[in-house]
Amino acid sequence: MTLERTLVIVKPDAINRNLAGEITSRFERKGLKIVAMKMQSLQPYVLKEHYAHHKDKAFYGELIRYMSSIPCILMILQGKEAVKVVRKLVGGTQGREAEPGTIRGDYSVSNQTNLVHASDSVETANTEIKRFFSEKEICDYQKMDFDWVYSKDEKYLAKK
Repeated sequence: MTLERTLVIVKPDAINRNLAGEITSRFERKGLKIVAMKMQSLQPYVLKEHYAHHKDKAFYGELIRYMSSIPCILMILQGKEAVKVVRKLVGGTQGREAEPGTIRGDYSVSNQTNLVHASDSVETANTEIKRFFSEKEICDYQKMDFDWVYSKDEKYLAKK
């Protein structure tokens, strides 16, 4: 097992509903390490690249408008199997169908205004992180609770 990094975007609906702290707290309480975080207005040209896989869908234009309507919080989270862990915490895309206990399951009833974006694979995470963060914005530091989040064997394997 190695430590992975993944991108999370706290979307405009979460910002307007005062859920940014709750969402961030869930990731922290799980044991994930925040290695970068910023609030930023996302420009349509960046969002068009980010959501290019949806360009032929009817909701594409509205998605770009919505995501650029107010600033979002962008963060990079790090941990063992971080992509999978974050996707589980976030829950399914459709808020009404997301499992209770997940971020979307607890706070969303929508498909588009579903509070967060989370990378869907390690490869996608690497691409998305480079899209939104420079290397100098990413902090490498020793997290004090690391000994309490992972077992001794897991920490050993993470160094390989």
